Amino acid sequence: MRVQKTHTKKKATALSIGTFAARETIYECKECGSIYKSGELEKLIPPWCDFSYDVLVYAGKSFFLEYRNEKEIQSDLKQRNIKISRSEISHLAKKFIIYLTLAHKESSPKIKDAIDKRGGYILHVDAMCDGDSPHLMSALDEISNIVLGNVKLPTEKADKIIPFFKRLKRTFGNPLAIVRDMGKGISNAIKEVFKNVLDFICHFHFLRDIGKDLFGKENDVIRNRLKHHGIQGLLRKEAVQLKKNIDKHPNAIQSLSISLENGTIEKLAFEHAPLVTAYTIIQWALSGKDHGNGYGFPFDRPYLTFYQRLIEIYSKCEILKKTYLRDIEKDNKPFYKICRLLEGIVNDRILRTAVTQMQEKSLVFDRLRNAMRIADPEQNRGLNDDGENEDIKKIEERVKKFRELLTHDNRYKEDKDYQKMVEQIDRYWEKLFADPIIVDTPKGKISIQPQRTNNILERFFRNIRFGYRKKSGNNSMCKTLKAMLAETPLVKNLQNPEYLKILLDGNATLEERFAGIDSKTVRREMEKSQEDTEKVPAKIKTIIKKSGLPTILVKLFENQTKA
Repeated sequence: MRVQKTHTKKKATALSIGTFAARETIYECKECGSIYKSGELEKLIPPWCDFSYDVLVYAGKSFFLEYRNEKEIQSDLKQRNIKISRSEISHLAKKFIIYLTLAHKESSPKIKDAIDKRGGYILHVDAMCDGDSPHLMSALDEISNIVLGNVKLPTEKADKIIPFFKRLKRTFGNPLAIVRDMGKGISNAIKEVFKNVLDFICHFHFLRDIGKDLFGKENDVIRNRLKHHGIQGLLRKEAVQLKKNIDKHPNAIQSLSISLENGTIEKLAFEHAPLVTAYTIIQWALSGKDHGNGYGFPFDRPYLTFYQRLIEIYSKCEILKKTYLRDIEKDNKPFYKICRLLEGIVNDRILRTAVTQMQEKSLVFDRLRNAMRIADPEQNRGLNDDGENEDIKKIEERVKKFRELLTHDNRYKEDKDYQKMVEQIDRYWEKLFADPIIVDTPKGKISIQPQRTNNILERFFRNIRFGYRKKSGNNSMCKTLKAMLAETPLVKNLQNPEYLKILLDGNATLEERFAGIDSKTVRREMEKSQEDTEKVPAKIKTIIKKSGLPTILVKLFENQTKA
């Protein structure tokens, strides 16, 4: 061995050390010409980087598992004497996903072995989309709860989904069964790639689609009419004014609270009781828009609940405005104001008709919901509800009775919406009520009813949405999905001990595991991800803000040709 060269890395930063300069001696074998670099430095700092693997992993976990933004991560690292820009944190977080993706691919054979030892896998497939964003499709094994793969698609058409399914099949083999929603694209892709594999429709998704078709139109009318009247904004404005007046009397709210407990209003509270009561019932009505059990529409119907509460407070204010505690008319002025604000809502015939129709259809939908024993409103489990573990044949029998009700009752059998409901039940009957799957596992045979729910992925996507909204403060996921790397959902696997053990492959930490991945491959994937992300240049963003831009551009060309 002889020294080929010695060089000093200008600056590097590690959580375990801080900022430092590394002097590295590189050796060359005299006989074969092999090059030997510092193994310790390679495990500490990725090539061509200024930050160590532990900073990269810290940034990645903070960003994707704790959903902290760049500013929060930067502030925390600063307290550890690590100076880093926000853009560098974003870059490291993206690189973290690249490393995780490559490690996942390398570990796929061992993941498959673990799945096979469990008796196989049940494939749950679903996609998340927002506005004109791409569809982020994920595949998850119900038995091991491991995210197997992800892809971003422009649409959920079969020709776009088929390559993704083929990749899953090459890597993990045929699943025992597939659980999905009722999308045609997924259905056709399954027929092409997973022939003769059991294909189930998720009960939760089935019910959700049934409900949307049954009274989605009425829900839209209610939402639009409420928006037309602007009632939410008007009530909020009135509530703000009432709160300002209440704040002048610090004990007013406490007095109402005591009065509710005692069942009587003290004379000392007579003056301010109407004020606090009006404010309270406005807030009660507004909270109706947030009312629900966490299942989403059509299981939760916030606009219908909001309307019902508005009607109720109107009727109560009609009584309260004539009920004087001190025989002073101005005391009840807040109740008169609420009644005036709600008159448009109360007298809206279109709104009233839509509500009546939706209430009737909701009752029918809830009968089916009860028959299928899923998304139970009494349980308050939201998307954490996996459906009651009940015999599928009993569920099938109850749905059969429900179907008979619709087809023999004159109130329903001639209505097109109910006819469509029956058609959907008939079309998916076999996929909804197929026999349970018996899986051979090391612990013996287990029976699984995979079609009971696809909430595994619903919860998965809900957590992603919640995390990114918490981080950005923005309800829209459109920009996030456009910028997100397709394999980002793999981070959820890091919370799965079995998966993490397979991924680490004998290494003690993620840092050590990432250090063993070829850095050149990482660079290629990073460059590829930059190519896949369309980024509008800052100058163009400034230009497109100009008023009448197309006309300006035409004139620019015309003036040039004239010159």
